[in-house]
Amino acid sequence: MHKNYLEQLQKLPITLILLISLICCIGFIVLYSAANSNLQPWAYKQIINFCIFLPLAIIIALIDLRIIFRLSYIFYLCVLALLVAVELFGSTAMGGKRWIDIGIVKLQPSEPIKIAVVLMLARYFHSLTIDDLTKFHKVIIPIIGVLIPAFLIIREPDLGTGMIVLIVSAIIFFAAGLRIKYFIILGLAALISLPIAWNMMYDYQKKRVMVFLDPEHDPLGASYNIIQSKIAIGSGSLFGRGLNQGSQSHLDFLPEHQTDFIFATFAEEFGFIGGMFLLILYFALITISLLIAANCREIFSKLMVIGITSILFIHVFINIAMVMGLLPVVGVPLPFISYGGTMIASMLIGFGLVMNAQVHRHTTLH
Repeated sequence: MHKNYLEQLQKLPITLILLISLICCIGFIVLYSAANSNLQPWAYKQIINFCIFLPLAIIIALIDLRIIFRLSYIFYLCVLALLVAVELFGSTAMGGKRWIDIGIVKLQPSEPIKIAVVLMLARYFHSLTIDDLTKFHKVIIPIIGVLIPAFLIIREPDLGTGMIVLIVSAIIFFAAGLRIKYFIILGLAALISLPIAWNMMYDYQKKRVMVFLDPEHDPLGASYNIIQSKIAIGSGSLFGRGLNQGSQSHLDFLPEHQTDFIFATFAEEFGFIGGMFLLILYFALITISLLIAANCREIFSKLMVIGITSILFIHVFINIAMVMGLLPVVGVPLPFISYGGTMIASMLIGFGLVMNAQVHRHTTLH
């Protein structure tokens, strides 16, 4: 058994681990700078979370793939139960009811539910045949399994995370081979329901859409964040103003500069070159993950890796487009960079599963 674990350790994708570690280290530096060259309160906690969950990710990578396969539904149901618990007695902060306070830490179940939905869908589609994908009663089951957590998340309210769950799920449905007609039907249904969705949105969400359409709509109110974000990114120029030299974040012009708008903080201090370097790291991480998916023997592993990689890509795309004013502000953090214990834990666990697919790529589930 000892020899077997050593062999598995040798199969770990070291490049993937190094890329994740490098991106996280960039996050530590930005959080340190955002707190005026102080490890407290953000960088220190983020480093602790990294030191706990990176080894856990490696342990997950070594677990037998068949165990993960068997536990997928159980994990999904457990995290779904936590989402229901948030609805019933979650703690409210920053205008949303998104956390469960267990004393030592606050859990945000909307982060791990993304991983849980990926595992649930990967296991379900693994068991289907090509013919099953043409049968409505077979397809409606996973759709319901996606809509329940998405509905609970949007009710918190957390529209951004709810949309990510839906988009990632759609990607997995497509990768599993679902017929295009279902996507057309769902797309038409979404278009028809837009007026209803608009009426159900909170006032602050409507204001964010209006700000996206007209950035100068309310410069001292709803438009303030995005205007300050653009100023921060623009003032970074080519090489940046230097570590701890960003005026927008250090003079408190830029709100949420340690979470949703951290890329603006980073771009102001490290410039266009720094921003491009970070994007290249993300691109490399996504590319390696997709290569792992391409080499997976089992449908379960392939869909699991595609789903987790999609979570990373969509987060990066939405966050950076959001801080540049190309998308409405929806409160989506930047993976491995933005401050948040549940977020970094979920992403590291997710990539532990990606590494598991690489280590156990020759394992058969039946």
